[in-house]
Amino acid sequence: MNTTLAGSGKTRRPSLERSIIHGAQLLGVGGFFLALLVFFSFRAEHFDESSNVLNILSNSSVVGVVALGQAFVLISGGFDLSVSGTVPLGGIIFTVGCNDGYGVFWSTVLAIAAGIGVGLANGLIITQIKINPLITTLATLSIIGGLAYVVSDGVTITLNNLSDAPLGNNLGGVQVCIWLLLALSVVMFVILRYTVFGRMLYAMGGNREAARLAGLRVNVVTTGVYMISGGLSCFAGVMLANQLLAGAPTVESTANLQSITAVIVGGASLTGGTGGIPGTLLGILVLGTVSNGMALMQVPTFYQEIATGGILLLAVGLGWARGLVEQAVWKRAREDHVLSSGVADEGSAGVLNLTGGE
Repeated sequence: MNTTLAGSGKTRRPSLERSIIHGAQLLGVGGFFLALLVFFSFRAEHFDESSNVLNILSNSSVVGVVALGQAFVLISGGFDLSVSGTVPLGGIIFTVGCNDGYGVFWSTVLAIAAGIGVGLANGLIITQIKINPLITTLATLSIIGGLAYVVSDGVTITLNNLSDAPLGNNLGGVQVCIWLLLALSVVMFVILRYTVFGRMLYAMGGNREAARLAGLRVNVVTTGVYMISGGLSCFAGVMLANQLLAGAPTVESTANLQSITAVIVGGASLTGGTGGIPGTLLGILVLGTVSNGMALMQVPTFYQEIATGGILLLAVGLGWARGLVEQAVWKRAREDHVLSSGVADEGSAGVLNLTGGE
């Protein structure tokens, strides 16, 4: 976004400074990730072995797919807490479908369709009934979580045929789920970076009302974002069922917290308008590394949850500090514009042209 200052012939580029700020935050997260790798390499036995690295990636792939959808929601200025119910529902639908003879493909399609339906319900409630996204998705979390228990009768359902779990196999020595996460990440990156839909998400997150006044179909895009999140969450459940060879209503109960934390660690803001796929992937790796390293050190699970919460607070704090710096950058740009255009001396306003986007 370029800021052209009338009357001075000069061009300020606050967006360049903003990009530098974002880059600095990602470098900081990257440095923290490298520090984690060094720490656990010395303190956790077998941590740096290739088999354990693949284990981290495999365990992170499910939450990673959820986080990709969560990134779209957060960038657009929303929340999706219902993913903790949608993930197990997707796994259960897939498992039941396979056991009933629908096959891997159609069982996967049914699961994804159910997730899209959940997202559609979330989007319509938020856009048409005007209920806050946080309240809406918290309510649907309870409903969908309960539905998962109803469908499964509250028990774990195992796959009758092991051949119905192809996503749990290896391809080139790497689990198929990892390849799927990478492929989906590329697709989501392209959508955010190079499509009109992606630019609309950033515009809505930056200023929803301004986006609406500019002619964007805000309600339609919002509903679409939640449908994407729901579909990806159910597909993540399918991936998990392939890994566990079963579907259960109790799995990934913290998927909402972990996915939001990953996106925030990766540079997104709770108020929307910022974030991206590379940062989200980095956030996923940070969380996966912490969880794996602490498990190898035999740290109790509840301490791992404390660590995840601490990382989220730290990320939000960094985002708040980044916001203050960005406000200072834009304030300085406006002051320079006033001085250069001679508003104070001549009593006439200059022209401020804003072009480009996130």
